[in-house]
Amino acid sequence: MTTLPQRLALCAALLLTGLSASAQEFKIGIVNLDRIVREAGPAKTAQAKLEQEFSKREKDLADLGNQLKTLSDRFEREAPTLSETQRGARQKQLVDQDREFQRKRREFQEDLNNRKNEELQLIIDRANRAVKTLAEAEKFDLIIQEAVYINPKHDITDKVIRQLNAGAR
Repeated sequence: MTTLPQRLALCAALLLTGLSASAQEFKIGIVNLDRIVREAGPAKTAQAKLEQEFSKREKDLADLGNQLKTLSDRFEREAPTLSETQRGARQKQLVDQDREFQRKRREFQEDLNNRKNEELQLIIDRANRAVKTLAEAEKFDLIIQEAVYINPKHDITDKVIRQLNAGAR
């Protein structure tokens, strides 16, 4: 006949044996989304597309900024020789041009950020589909996207990037 402490010890041993057996069957993978966004072919393609889409506006904005700087420098040089009326008129003109430049720069930045977010969301959606496909194919129980520490044996980021690159072709 067994006592209560002996029965509890036996149950604990059986429970631990069952947990260790199921823990060995549990398959986990970890994905570094930042690397995917930096290194995957579709992400690089999206970056090139954005650069092409916004390069002309960025150049026009830089030219406008340089033009404004030139006008401001010229005003600083000529201000001592101008009459009070002329100086006031040129100063007002510079302030108006600077305000317009700042407005255009804000609009540019907002448009660029919106487009970046759109493209990023598309890449994340594709990455999530690739992760799901990989998880089902390789029978993963859990895939984590962010972690403080990652044991390299669980990192499947390279597999996801390869799958994304293959899907982009």
